Order: sequence, then structure tokens, then C-alpha cells
Amino acid sequence: MNLTLQGQQLNDKQSNEVAEKVDGTLESNEYFSIVHTLQEITNEQFQALRDSYLFDINIVPQAFNNKAAKLLVTDMDSTLINIECVDEIADFINVKPQVAEITEAAMRGEIDFETSLRKRVSLLKGLEISALEKVYQQRLQLNPGANIMLRKLKENGIKTALVSGGFTFFTERLKQRLGLDFTMANVLGEYNGRLTGEVEGEICGAQAKADFLLVKCEELSIAPSQVIAMGDGANDLLMMKAAGLSIAYHAKPKVQNEAMASLNYCGLEGVLGLLQLR
Repeated sequence: MNLTLQGQQLNDKQSNEVAEKVDGTLESNEYFSIVHTLQEITNEQFQALRDSYLFDINIVPQAFNNKAAKLLVTDMDSTLINIECVDEIADFINVKPQVAEITEAAMRGEIDFETSLRKRVSLLKGLEISALEKVYQQRLQLNPGANIMLRKLKENGIKTALVSGGFTFFTERLKQRLGLDFTMANVLGEYNGRLTGEVEGEICGAQAKADFLLVKCEELSIAPSQVIAMGDGANDLLMMKAAGLSIAYHAKPKVQNEAMASLNYCGLEGVLGLLQLR
């Protein structure tokens, strides 16, 4: 069993402490450490270990072969980027509190995604399309570590896909800007330069995300076990369950409980530590 340790607070002393607690040997790298142990660690012991330190500790499943990984599928809002785009769009029409409340309920899994999205988008009716460009230019930022993660994945032949319950307005711009391989998201209805308050076509929700992952596996002639799926909300769980490695990124408790690995102290560069990409 291998424990991956990473985060800004991690130091040699604490790495050695963890190794001693599990009777393991330490392998230190520049941005992460690996503790190799033959000791069986219960869920309770593992959680107690995590609770003792201000850095990420993860056990990557032995069934996942990091050297065989070929595709990362990631959520957009609050995962690859720092905002929930629909909430920021709503700010331009003075309904951000109402929209944000629905967003939070959906991410916690308290309301189904399709219903929540239609409710939120309906509140945007009449807003000028120019507001979306302002959100992209003025408010949207990549989360820390995004650029180094994407660069290293590309160097190692791992393709990247951005799949979002958000909107193509943003995913397509990010695809071009970051050199992503694939994207999928929802299409906002518009007429005469204003939003109609509707979503065009089928909604990209939880099942659509999972289906997208499996379709890309077929197209690339790879197995789902060669895919890493990452997200932060309940809408990401189905695609995460389909992947060989699922990562909860600064996620809601429900998602952290079901994911194979969680990043709470790292930025997106933490993905590289889980894959042991130096």
C-alpha cells in the first residue's frame, strides 16, 4: 500500500512521522512524497491520519496503473476554474443570491441537476450576451496549478477533456486558450443579443458526463480504468465512478466520501502527485 503526501505544509519531518506511524519507508520527490507500507490501514486509521495534518494524504487504489493513464476528464466550475459561471452571470442581472442558493443545493445533491439548471437559467432571461464576455474576461481565473498540470499531462501523452454542467460559451474559449482535447457543456439560448432563459438541446448533467467519458474511451481505444475523472459536486459522481481514478477537488463532503482521492490542500498540481509524474 502506498500513501501519497503533498501540499504546501508538507515537510521532511512530517513525511517521516507519517512513515513511522504506518511502519513504512519514505520516498521523497520535489513536490510530493510516497510512503510505502505493508501495513493494513483501516478506514478509521486512515481518516485519523488525514485529520492530523494540514496536507493531503491519499491512497491511490492498487488496481489503478498510473503509467497506463491516457485521459483526464475534469469538471469546469470550481474545479478547473475558480468560479461558478452561472452565479457570476446572475450577478449582472441582480439575481446572484437566488441562483447561488440553487447551485449550492445541486452541488450537495439536494436537488437534481437538470431541474436546478433550468431554474437558474430561467432567472437569466433578458440579460445581454455581453455579460458573459465580462464574466470570462473579468472574473474567470484558472485554479492554482492548472497550467503546470495541463503541461505535464500533455508531456506524458495524457489527453484532457473539459466536461461541464455549465456553458459552451466558456468551455470553448478555455479549449482554445489551454489546448484541451475535448469539451462538452450546455448551450445557452439567445435571441437578438439577449439570453432567452432556456437551455438549447439536451442538458449536460450527471449521466451525460459519464456517457461522455465512456464514448471518449471508445474513440481513443482505451479502457475506463485508464481515465482520471475529477470534480467537486454531486453532478460529477457518475463520471467519477466510471473512471479508474476519481479525484475530489476541494469538493463537497458527499463527493469526498465517494472519491478514491481528495485534494483539499493542493492546487491542481496535486493531480501530478497522485499520478507520480515528477
